[in-house]
Amino acid sequence: MTGLTTHVLDTALGKPAEGLSIDLYRLDGEGRSHLKTVITNSDGRVDGGPILIGESFKKGTYELVFHTGDYLSRTGVPLAEPPFLDVIPIRFGIADENGHYHVPLLISPYGYSTYRGS
Repeated sequence: MTGLTTHVLDTALGKPAEGLSIDLYRLDGEGRSHLKTVITNSDGRVDGGPILIGESFKKGTYELVFHTGDYLSRTGVPLAEPPFLDVIPIRFGIADENGHYHVPLLISPYGYSTYRGS
């Protein structure tokens, strides 16, 4: 598979993070261009295949911005105001236009983890 995918899991509740909004940006120097906004499904993934694929999947620096505060507040978990984690930006590079870049996110109200998945 070629393209960019993600998967968000809520480690505090032990289930996929459904309904979490994610913005995708392409960075160019100090500027950034919004490419799209997606919402996770009941499996914590995005419907419709890769977030970025085909001619739009180019070498460069990108940022996925996960709106975790909105998601966590809907789960009923008690949160401080403001929440410790509200928006999580993950900046990464795409070097291989024929590769698969999977950026999973494991979240809880007070921590997160990511890595390049497969």
